[in-house]
Amino acid sequence: MPKAGASAQAGAGAPRRAMKGGDVTGGQTKDTSDMSFEELLRLQRHTRPKAYKQLGAGKSAKTRSPTQPACVADKHRPLEMSAKARVPFLRQVVPVSKKVARDPRFDDLSGEYNPEVFDKTYQFLNDIRAKEKQLVKKQLKKHRSGEEHERLQQLLQRMEQQEMAQQERKQQQELRLALKQERRALAQQGHRPYFLKKSEQRQLALAEKFKELKRSKKLESFLSRKRRRNAGKDRRHLPLSKE
Repeated sequence: MPKAGASAQAGAGAPRRAMKGGDVTGGQTKDTSDMSFEELLRLQRHTRPKAYKQLGAGKSAKTRSPTQPACVADKHRPLEMSAKARVPFLRQVVPVSKKVARDPRFDDLSGEYNPEVFDKTYQFLNDIRAKEKQLVKKQLKKHRSGEEHERLQQLLQRMEQQEMAQQERKQQQELRLALKQERRALAQQGHRPYFLKKSEQRQLALAEKFKELKRSKKLESFLSRKRRRNAGKDRRHLPLSKE
């Protein structure tokens, strides 16, 4: 009987030692990660909730995140990564500097666009275009028919359209420059400067174009093309005739 009482007292004292040292089986301290599930349940049953939470917090602090890279002893040794971390589909093995394309038309480093300065700087391109136009005309005389003739004809027509557009743009620049000088002269005389609207500028440009066509005797052909174009637009908006 005394032996049974002693064993009962020893069994009752074991949880107290586990609560103090962290082990259920002996007096030495033991980490909770090495305990079995039965020992953890016994420890949770015989310890206070606050002490058990502190034991769990100590265990989680010791464990390391799988995404955290391991320490590398040698800098030339490859880095050890966890097998639990998912490898990305596109991974960068060698760092490559990304090349950024720069468009000079929309970049502030190229400065502000000034049409007058641009035309003066690239004035030599007009001579090159004129030589290319003469060369296309000579090639067109050699090829009287066929696919090459059609290709050269389209190329010559495109060159002429570009030349006409450039002349029209130049006339608009001269008109804007004249209006600017006129406003500057009125401001020097003490008048309040008046800035034209875009619709008024378009009307002045159209009047100048009308005068230029009248001087070159191309007004009738221009008006006839304009009438045919407008008639085609109006015909598209008309309802279909019922047969």
